[in-house]
Amino acid sequence: MRHIIVFASGSGTNAENLIRHFNDGGLAEISAVFCNKPDAGVVAKAEARDVPVFIFSKEMLYDGTVLREVMTYQPDLIVLAGFLLKFPEEIIRNYPGKIINIHPALLPKYGGKGMYGMHIHRAVYNNKEMETGISVHYVNENYDEGGLILQKNVDISDCASAEAIAAKIHRLEQEHFPKAIEQILNLNP
Repeated sequence: MRHIIVFASGSGTNAENLIRHFNDGGLAEISAVFCNKPDAGVVAKAEARDVPVFIFSKEMLYDGTVLREVMTYQPDLIVLAGFLLKFPEEIIRNYPGKIINIHPALLPKYGGKGMYGMHIHRAVYNNKEMETGISVHYVNENYDEGGLILQKNVDISDCASAEAIAAKIHRLEQEHFPKAIEQILNLNP
């Protein structure tokens, strides 16, 4: 059994989808969820599925506390699913090529610091883009600059709002994020 740790900061819909996908039988399990916001929706979703949750402060993320806790799980993969803080270089160095992120746009467009969630969807809508999509990529020391693993695009020419774009992106994430993780785990036995 392969072990995956998920880092999340928000509502947890992607984390919940991954828990359901992997923990209900498969080649891996979500062993823990790490969250920097005690009141985030992901905490209740993980606890409802009996997945351990580790709550930490920003200081703990960068002082080595989180790395030490991560190491106790011996993860095969670390997945960022709506995690908004810059990921520490110390963890990246300890898990080279084993940390991935999902981004709700077709990188390199709409990437970088401050580009997340509705900020992206509003920018895509305001720029009158005809398509957008998701990018699953490796995490390095810069926001959204790690090597691409998978991209899926979607036509948004019929979307009348940033919220409509967000709904289409959410469907892509739910369908393709687990598949991308399976692909990575199959390539890295």
